[in-house]
Amino acid sequence: MTKKDPKDLRSARWFAPDDLRSFGHRSRAMQMGLGPDDWEGRPVIAVINTWSEAQPCHMHFRDRAEFIKKGIWQAGGHPMELPAHSLSESYLKPTSMLYRNLAAMEVEEALRAHPVDGVVLMGGCDKSTPALVMGAVSAGLPFIYMPAGPMLRGNYAGKALGSGTDAWKYWDERRAGTISQEEWQGVEGGIARSYGHCMTMGTASTMTAIAEGFGLCLPGASSIPAADTNHQRMAAACGRRAVEMVWEDLTPEKIITRASTENAVTVAMATGCSTNAIIHLIAMARRAGVPLELDDLDRIGRTTPVIANVRPSGKDYLMEDFYYAGGLRALMKELGDKLDLSCLTVSGKTLGEGIADAVNYNPDVIRPLSNPVYHEGSLAVLKGNLAPDGAVIKPAAMDAKYQNHRGPALVCDSYDEMKAIVDDETHPMTPDTVLVLRNAGPQGGPGMPEWGMLPMPKALLKQGYRDMLRLSDARMSGTSYGACILHVAPESYIGGPLALLKTGDMVTLDIPNRRLDMEIGEEELAARRAAWQAPEPRYERGYGQMFGKHVEQADKGCDFDFLRTDFGAPVPEPEIH
Repeated sequence: MTKKDPKDLRSARWFAPDDLRSFGHRSRAMQMGLGPDDWEGRPVIAVINTWSEAQPCHMHFRDRAEFIKKGIWQAGGHPMELPAHSLSESYLKPTSMLYRNLAAMEVEEALRAHPVDGVVLMGGCDKSTPALVMGAVSAGLPFIYMPAGPMLRGNYAGKALGSGTDAWKYWDERRAGTISQEEWQGVEGGIARSYGHCMTMGTASTMTAIAEGFGLCLPGASSIPAADTNHQRMAAACGRRAVEMVWEDLTPEKIITRASTENAVTVAMATGCSTNAIIHLIAMARRAGVPLELDDLDRIGRTTPVIANVRPSGKDYLMEDFYYAGGLRALMKELGDKLDLSCLTVSGKTLGEGIADAVNYNPDVIRPLSNPVYHEGSLAVLKGNLAPDGAVIKPAAMDAKYQNHRGPALVCDSYDEMKAIVDDETHPMTPDTVLVLRNAGPQGGPGMPEWGMLPMPKALLKQGYRDMLRLSDARMSGTSYGACILHVAPESYIGGPLALLKTGDMVTLDIPNRRLDMEIGEEELAARRAAWQAPEPRYERGYGQMFGKHVEQADKGCDFDFLRTDFGAPVPEPEIH
């Protein structure tokens, strides 16, 4: 591959000219203890670091940034560490999803405005992966993604605990009165015992696997546990490779193609992915000019079985076990011709070359196609008069009896109303009841919070039930499980059909035929629509007002309309005067 001429480096526009402005750039670099040997003829590689003290998943990123920078120096580059929003799933309210697009904008503008030639993106916690990738794709510079890695498996009383998944399970038992306060506190202290993101196949592990499926990570990078020293070596390798990518001019449009996008979807489905994957996949693909649709995801999901036996879709294993079994490279090897192995990756090699020597060391953790965890992909896309633009469910993580279900709706207009109902041991309902939460979508939430894993009502928990059909226009944590229908579009807050549903209306779910309907005649629906009144906007100023005005619906990826690839002319390089 032809090496780029050093004078054509983007950073040379800042440092090379013999003029007053470049004098200022060079003198300020020298102010930081640098000299001409640090930048002359060297690619400047941005290290976008999402470390913060509000982000437990990324607590090791100070250390990893140093390894990345070491790799950049080793390969003859010059590192420039830049901060970005940490998007902590744990602490950020009302929801990290409200700020995914803000972080993507921050990354795009930081890369465009600074003297950098290529990028290493540091992320892992749920929304950080799509935000970083979306921003970097729009900036258009060569980039490589370094995933945070999953934390070590949790432990309490000799039992392996999975982050999120076991929290929901034990909380239901706590509410049902079957475990003590002491046991609950033991779970609390043992469920998250190292840095790194969730070690279930939640949204974090799903999104880093998707990044690798796209070809945006070094082969196998997404599977390495955060606390493993292999992770440090991988970080340095990312730094070295980023320098090489600049010389090779290996830009995002050469990697994110229609074929690599379908690879990413296939990998997601085979891992037993989070429902959040659908929104982020659509947004990431569309930033790259690939018009991914809900129907594309459902089509691929119908022919891609779940083969990662990792909670919550799997039964016994966690991401640490997945890594020891061979990791994502082994899973992709098992998928065989379901993937386009000719796709180029950030390694400079094809996907096929990157997994050629992969070995599956534990066929119970990474199942062969002949013995899947679930016969279809992790997610199913539903449509009908309740969700004309689509809704999502995760059949692999729910009781099979809900494949076909009919029951009366119990409608809640707010989270507080829903919480009062689920905590009322005497509230009238049956196991067939469909618990509904609305006004929780992109605008209604605001930001489409992870409220969709509606708690099991105490009235049913006390009778021994642990699952029921739940329905909302919200999202759900990727570590969750159960019969939860999510992402109903259009959302109720803007007058979608969900806004017209009333308590007692019959709701029907038919997963094999991908249907979600309410049994209400057209005449009655028309009358309800005529009586419906739009609520007041959630925000009247600031970022929230901009979000409400420009965010697209869930089936479009919840990106801002003005950030679409087809929205206006490309942004030019900044003038330097």
